[in-house]
This record gives sequence, C-alpha cells and structure tokens, in this order.
Amino acid sequence: MPEQKSAVVLVSGGLDSATALALARHEGYACRALSFDYGQRHRFELESARTVAQTLGVIEHITMAIDLRAFGGSALTADIDVPRDRPAGAPGEVSADIPVTYVPARNTIFLSLALGFAEARGCADIFIGVNAIDFSGYPDCRPAFIEAFQKTANLATKMGVRGQRIRIHTPLIGLTKAQIIQRGMALGVDYGLTTSCYDPAADTGRPCGRCDACRIRAAGFADAGITDPATA
Repeated sequence: MPEQKSAVVLVSGGLDSATALALARHEGYACRALSFDYGQRHRFELESARTVAQTLGVIEHITMAIDLRAFGGSALTADIDVPRDRPAGAPGEVSADIPVTYVPARNTIFLSLALGFAEARGCADIFIGVNAIDFSGYPDCRPAFIEAFQKTANLATKMGVRGQRIRIHTPLIGLTKAQIIQRGMALGVDYGLTTSCYDPAADTGRPCGRCDACRIRAAGFADAGITDPATA
C-alpha cells in the first residue's frame, strides 16, 4: 500500500483555517498543523487552534513562537486600537482599503516558516486558508502573491530544485464566507471551536461583534442561513 501523502496546514484558530484543514483531510492528506504565537493581541485563537487541530485529527501540531511585535505597525501587534463599526464597502467586504489590522509581511513570514517546516519533513504540500474576502483588503492574501511565493518556494528549496514540486494550496481562494462555512459544515467542522474576533473580551474570549472580523463572520453565517455556534 502506498504511503499516505502529507501536508502542512496553517491553523490560526479561525474558521477559514479550520475549513482548509478539513478540506486537506478530505483530499486524503495526513495533516501537520502549524500555528504561530507571534505576539498577537490575545491567546484565545491559539487555544482554538489547538482544539481544532486535535478535533480534526492532525498527526502533528507545532506552535512556533516568533515576535512580530518588534515590527509594530498593526493593531494586532502594537498599542493601536482595533477599528470597530467601520463603514461597509462593496458587497461581502467591510472595506477595500488595507486596514490597520494588516500585520506587515505576516503571510510571507508564515509561509516561509511553513516551507521550512514542510521541507524538513519531506512534505511538498502546504495549505493556507486565504480567501476572496481577505484579499479584498490584505495584499498577502491575494492570488498573485500566492503564485509568486510558490514560484519562489520551488526556486529556493532542495526539494524544488530536485524536481519535487512544492504546491501552496488555497482551497478557499474563490469562495465567499458563506460558501466557506457551508463547505466546512458539510465536512463536519465545529465552528463553535473557532475564534475570529480581533479584540475579544479579555476574561472570557467572547467576540466583540463589532470589529471587521466579527462583522464578516456574522454576515457569512447569515448568508449561509446558519446560526454561528460561537455566539449562540
């Protein structure tokens, strides 16, 4: 019997990465989850990442500590207020500008570290849950960036130059938030275990309901006709 193929999946604790992990498993991959303790505003998402990874049956879960607070420049890593109740942009978006919750070069850093983690384990497949709603505002979630990074990955690694093609999988890239939720529900994802809020209550982790992430999530569940188990 051939050995099961494996994949590295970036797992943040949010609903998108949980869905990407479920899809990778559905495609037959044995999954290794990689999360980042990067100096973010709260640790509830790391707790969610651990629970999601365990529930979805990964074969390994590493939480890597890096400190992006050294960069500053983001409401997620510096003493900058998280925007709340921002005016809505185009349908399905909160705004088309680049918000202050953008963390400089975050996905470039995360994917670079995932690439090293994957290559050390002989793994040529990496999954990340970027999607259309994200790339409306975040440049490091856009298809052009993913394509460029994949090209770099194959030029910069021993695996790549020896012909073992490295692939960056973005199974949610063309989906709306409602479609992502529906896809995950069909695969048995428990979204009650996930955390999306940028600035939850410090004592309970309850989502604020007013930041961009909360509003996009709420709109996604409403459009999908499903009650969000995290806020029910």
